[in-house]
Order: sequence, then structure tokens, then C-alpha cells
Amino acid sequence: MTSLNTKRIREDFPILKIKINGNTLVYLDNAATSQKPRQVIETVREYYEQYNSNVHRGLHKLSERASDEYEKAHEKAERFVGADNGEIVFTKNTTESLNLLAYSLGEELKKGDEILLTEAEHHANLVPWQQLALQKKAKLKFAKVELEEGKIDAEQFDKLVNKKTKIVSVTAMSNVLGNNVDVKKIGEIIKDNSDAKFIVDGAQGAAHRKTDVKKLGCDFMAFSGHKMLAPTGIGALYGRKELLEKMRPFMYGGDMIKKVTFEESTFNSVPWKFEAGTPNIAGAIGFRAAIDYLEKVGMESIEEHEKELTRYALKRLNEDERIEFIGSSKKRAGIISFNIKGVHAHDVASIFDQHGIAIRAGHHCAMPLMSLYNAAGSARMSFYLYNTKEEVDKVIHAIAHVKKIFGI
Repeated sequence: MTSLNTKRIREDFPILKIKINGNTLVYLDNAATSQKPRQVIETVREYYEQYNSNVHRGLHKLSERASDEYEKAHEKAERFVGADNGEIVFTKNTTESLNLLAYSLGEELKKGDEILLTEAEHHANLVPWQQLALQKKAKLKFAKVELEEGKIDAEQFDKLVNKKTKIVSVTAMSNVLGNNVDVKKIGEIIKDNSDAKFIVDGAQGAAHRKTDVKKLGCDFMAFSGHKMLAPTGIGALYGRKELLEKMRPFMYGGDMIKKVTFEESTFNSVPWKFEAGTPNIAGAIGFRAAIDYLEKVGMESIEEHEKELTRYALKRLNEDERIEFIGSSKKRAGIISFNIKGVHAHDVASIFDQHGIAIRAGHHCAMPLMSLYNAAGSARMSFYLYNTKEEVDKVIHAIAHVKKIFGI
């Protein structure tokens, strides 16, 4: 039984009280973005109402406070994933973090070098490396997904990684399949067989389970605030400090420099070297409040709550023979991608919306993976700490309505 007081938690989320088509909102699109608790909303409002100012530029009180709160956000994000001081760079989102890495690490790539991904990657962790490989004439390789259950066997990396492998970038949790990937085991294999840089797409993983980058053994990990109760437009890139110090900046401009002459520039220390221009100050401060909230609830409790909801949802869905799953694993985290035989996923989502149920429908920015399942798309529901079994029951009721409309 879950230890979360979901009823109490839901009181912190104003949006969960709104009505959609006369029905109380059932929000099950958390893999795309999460809702925000009152504590985060009020923290952002306080910034704008009481100390709105730019950071690292002014000697007045507003700027001093804004700078202090912004730097505390770095410290909070570092502790949240077990990073050391200076190892978290704030970005716009996971996508920007991964593009930063492709740009900076790509400078060292040579013709014939190899980049290794998995078949389960989100476009954000596929397209940047794909385009880099085309540009540098490098070889792009993919670890297989075991399609029946949607698992990625870490042992296959033993055969895929070699001395030519320079970059390995893998998801910690597929946004379609919901399966946790054994990132720690993959990291061990990489270190034993190559000097490749090991990157983790933590957009789904970091939001839903306790994560320690040092224990994972990765060189870099990208994650997004908006998937873990924070505002949109704020993301984070963890990088081992010695690697960040060697890398060239992704963007140039103010605050990322120590000295500029007409002829040359000296770059700032990390993480500021990678944070050119005015950052998303409000977003970062809201990110800190979001982490405070998650830690107060407890990441272990959140993970167990989602697993319990997922088990319940799979049990209910399996009672209907017209439900087809993308990957059949019963051990998945809180993401379930499915189709109703004979009904397009977009139609499912549209009818769900009539019931006030928000889900995602489509290829979920993972078209290559969906093609392996011969699926043009799927409906996807994804859970978070405020979701309930009663909401799952409403999904089952909505599925019955879909079948009634289509006469199946």
C-alpha cells in the first residue's frame, strides 16, 4: 500500500480542481509535463513581486538577493542528483542540454568514430547525435530493444562498445515503454571497454526515482524541471567538473566570460561558462522549490506510489481484450502506452478529453521506436505523485465510451 497521502498532496495543486467539459480534470500526461504545486507557483510569484532583477550584474539589494537565490538553486539541484559543487549547468530543458553536449563534445569527433544509442531514444537524444554523425562521418549504432517486453539488455553493450566508441548516450527510462534501463551496468561496461563519454537522458528517470549520478557512473546527465513540478523553460545538465572545464562553451555572450578584449576572451569558470546571457532566473528559483517539495514527499515514496498505480492500471486494462500495449512489461514505471484495436490513438485522446482526462496520443517523439512496433502512434497515460486509482477507474469508464462510439 502506498505511503503517500494523495488526498493531501492534491490540495497543493490548484489546476487539479478545474473542470474540463463539466468533469474534474484527470491529468495523466505527466511524461510530457507535470503540474505545479502552490509552493512552486508562490515562489515564482514572490520573485517577480519582491526581488525581480538580473543576476551577477548589480550591486543593489534586488540583484544581490536574486543572485543568491539563483545560486542556491544550483546547489539544490546538485544535491538532488548527488553532484559536486559546480557540476550543474542550468539550461532550457533536456533537449538543450543534449544539444550542448553534441556541439561541445562533437568537436573532438573524427571520421570513423562511433556513437552508440539505443532504439528507445526520444528524438532529443537521437537527432543531435544523428546529425553530428552525418557531419563528422562517424558511425551511429543502436542497442536493441527486446520488443515483447520493451526491455534493453545491458549485456549487449559488451559487444557494441569498442575502442572506436567515443560517445554513448542512453535514456534512463523510455518515455514510451516506461521501463527502467540498467544505466549503472551499462556505465561499467563502457568504462571497461572504451574511453567513451557516457551520457544519460534523465528526463523521465530523475523526475520519478532517487538518482545519484556518482553511483550511476555517468559523465553527464540531462534532466528537465518541468517534468518534476518546476516551471517550463528550466533544465539541468550534470557534468563531471573536469570534463566541463575542458569543453568549449555552447553559446557566447554576457556572464560566461571573465575578460574580453577586442582580440580575445577568457571564459568564466563552470557552470557559468555554459550559461551565457540572462538565464531563466524565475524558473531556476521555482526549480529549487519543486525539488524541496519532492524531497519533502520522498522520492522513494513517489516511486512506489507510481508502481502501485501502474500495477493497478495494467490489471484493469488487461481485463479488456481490445487493449494492445506497446511493450508488455509488468515491471514498468508509471508510463503505459496502449491502443484500442480498431480505434486511432488520436480519437481515443479526443474522447478521453470529453471526460476531462488528459493523455498524450501520437508517436511521443520516438518515431523510430514506434516503427519497430509497426505502430503509427499510441495513447499514453503517465502517472505522478498526485494521481489516484479512482482516476484509473475513470480511464476504464472512458475506454468503454470509446468502444460504444465505435461500435466495438
